[in-house]
Amino acid sequence: MTGRIGSNIGDITIDNEVIAKVAGLTAIECFGIVGMASINVTNGIVRLLKRESLTKGIKVDVLNNIISIDFHVIIEYGINIRAVADNLINNVKYKLENFTGMEVGKINFFVEGVRVD
Repeated sequence: MTGRIGSNIGDITIDNEVIAKVAGLTAIECFGIVGMASINVTNGIVRLLKRESLTKGIKVDVLNNIISIDFHVIIEYGINIRAVADNLINNVKYKLENFTGMEVGKINFFVEGVRVD
């Protein structure tokens, strides 16, 4: 389902792909996030997605104008996972609520891999 915001002259519809793109761009700006992860379900292989494919590591659901997001990420080795998750959640929540005008209800954070640089 897509987000829909009513105004006095009509409705504004925001596609989930747009929400995922904004969330992904915000996430990769966060300290400790290497990138989004794509998982091959059949053999469990995780791969780092390129910037053009960010939305494949993010699942967005909108119900009654409340956004729920699942992030599948690869993080940098040696960084506190809790600190990275808190930073990502706060930044994404702030940016999405300001961008869409909708409430962010839930953000799930799945660490699919660690990368040593």
